[in-house]
Amino acid sequence: MSYAEARAIDASAIPVIDMQAPDLSAAMLGAAERTGFFYIRNAGVPQALIDEVFALSRRFFAAPLEAKRQAAVNPWHRGFIRAGEAKMADGARPDLKESFVWGLDTTAGSQPERGIPPNQWPAFLPELRPALTAYFDACNAVGWSLLRAFAGSIGAPADVFVRTIDRPISRGSIIYYPPQPPTMGAEQFGVSPHTDYGCLTLLYQDGVGGLQVQGPDGGWVTAHPIPGTFVVNVGDLLARWTNDRFKSTPHRVVNASGRERYSAAVFVDPNEDTEIEPVVAPGEAAKYGRVTASAYIKGRLDAAFAYRQPGRP
Repeated sequence: MSYAEARAIDASAIPVIDMQAPDLSAAMLGAAERTGFFYIRNAGVPQALIDEVFALSRRFFAAPLEAKRQAAVNPWHRGFIRAGEAKMADGARPDLKESFVWGLDTTAGSQPERGIPPNQWPAFLPELRPALTAYFDACNAVGWSLLRAFAGSIGAPADVFVRTIDRPISRGSIIYYPPQPPTMGAEQFGVSPHTDYGCLTLLYQDGVGGLQVQGPDGGWVTAHPIPGTFVVNVGDLLARWTNDRFKSTPHRVVNASGRERYSAAVFVDPNEDTEIEPVVAPGEAAKYGRVTASAYIKGRLDAAFAYRQPGRP
């Protein structure tokens, strides 16, 4: 059986937006309305920090399973998630990946601190905590800038999406994809087709490739790695918050390279109690009611991860 098919497109066909460009808002609006994803460069995250995160990621995932499981995912979705524990689409096979999830770091130990879940840092790799904390902070800062630009692009107050971000429930995830043999068939994915849950996703991928995005015609296209850039996805919560003005685009990963693949994502969201109410244009009716950021995201996590299912080991 073959891999899931996708149409290869030239890297020049992917919208790449310079964060220092004077027309940032207009460029983002066009890309978000058309495709729901774009790339950014000159984001301000130091390349040395990115390189350190990827080097530590390789060391973490190369460790024995028992060592990694000492930082096993906790009830608040922080920590190591082994292969087979994530399934991003109903009816799909479990995703062929391992991941480590963290968020805003606190000193509260094993219990939430004012709504912020505790992280699960691995004792065998103490360098991971400061590197991922710095990466998380840097990517959140980029996310806030992008959300301000999004607001300006639709004529809304610049702070409409960032009024409550002092204790964000943003999450970071470093991800390892083992090589995927073609004998696994076209229904096996590193990450099965899905849309992201929250507001914005910033993804830095290595040079191996494998990310695919669904185009407006329903077909899948390759999202090539472009050095020095982040892939930015609009998530379902921002689509809802903008009354579907921005699109949340399905994407998936198929690691057909024969090599190991690594990526690092930060899912940018506001505080847990932020009320998400659609920002509508004059005369436009809201398509959705109010929901808090934490309630919406928790419901999506509960559906996607096996460890959160009742009766599952």
